[in-house]
Amino acid sequence: MKKKRLALMLFSIYHITISFLILSGCVSTTESILQKPDNKSIIAIGYDLNNPDGTFILPAVLHEISGITAVDSSSVACVQDENGIIFIYDLRKKTITLSVTFYGNGDYEGIARDNNAFYVLKSNGILYKISDLDRPVPPEEIRLKGIPNKNIEGLCFDIANNRLLIAPKDKADKDSKTDVKQGLYGFDLRTNELNKDPLMEFKLSAIKDFAALNEVFDKVEYNKKGEAKKPDISFSPSAIAVHPVTGKLFLISADDHMLFVFSFQGTIEYMVSIDPVIFNMPEGITFFENGDMLISNEGQNGNATLLRFKYKE
Repeated sequence: MKKKRLALMLFSIYHITISFLILSGCVSTTESILQKPDNKSIIAIGYDLNNPDGTFILPAVLHEISGITAVDSSSVACVQDENGIIFIYDLRKKTITLSVTFYGNGDYEGIARDNNAFYVLKSNGILYKISDLDRPVPPEEIRLKGIPNKNIEGLCFDIANNRLLIAPKDKADKDSKTDVKQGLYGFDLRTNELNKDPLMEFKLSAIKDFAALNEVFDKVEYNKKGEAKKPDISFSPSAIAVHPVTGKLFLISADDHMLFVFSFQGTIEYMVSIDPVIFNMPEGITFFENGDMLISNEGQNGNATLLRFKYKE
C-alpha cells in the first residue's frame, strides 16, 4: 500500500513539474523533454543528411561531375571538370535532355545561373558567360583578377544581391599581399566587376574552435598533457550555394567530408561531418526554389551520383 502511495506521489510530482515547464515556456511539449532528437541536421538546417530522399545514378559522361545549378523544379545544369560542356539533367526522366559545348577541354569546377545566363568557372579563375544555350560559342570570357588564389572551385548565384559568389579551394599564395588567406569573393553582375575586398574571411582557427566547442566529431584526441586537440580540418571549399529560404551560405569541403553553414556576417552557424559512404566525393551543391537540396558526387571508383534532400522547414 505504501509503495502504491509513493508511486502515485512521484507520478503526480513528475506531471506537475512537466506542466510547469510547459507553461513557463521551457519546453513546448512533454515529448520534447522526454525525447532527444535523433538527427541534429534536421533540427539545425532542415535536412536528414543520412537519408537522401532521392538518389540518381548519373550517366558515364558525368563521371567527373564538378558543379551543379538548378534550372527549374525538376532539372539541373551540370559541368564536369574535363570538357567545356553544359549538361541539363532531368530528375523526372532520369536522363540528360540537353548537352551544349561552349568551350574546349579544361578544368571546369563550378556552374551558376542567373535569370539570363549561365556562368562556368575554371579552376584558374577564368569565368565563362553563356548567354544563350542555343548559341553558346564563343562565350564571353571574364578573368577574375584580384583573387589571390590559384585553385578556385566554389561558384554560385546570390539572387538577393545580383552577384556571383566565388570561393577558392586553397589558401592564398605565400607571396600574396593580402592578409586574407582564404575568403569569399563577390562578382557584381551590374558592373561586371570583382569586388576588391572579400565579402567574408574564413579563419581556420575559428572553424576548429567551433568544431571543438560544439563536439562536431564523436572522437576527441588528446595530447600528452591530457588536453583536447583541435580537430584536424583542412577546410577546402569545393562547392557553395545560397539557401533560397534562409539566405544562409552552404559550403562543402569535400576533402574533409564536411558541410558548413555561414551567415553573411561571416558567422559560423553550423557544421557537420557527412557520411563518406553517401557522399564519396561531394563536389556540387544547389537548391530548388522550395528549399530542396541537391548534392553531386564525383564517381571515383563507382558511379557519379546526384542526391536530393527534401527541405523540412
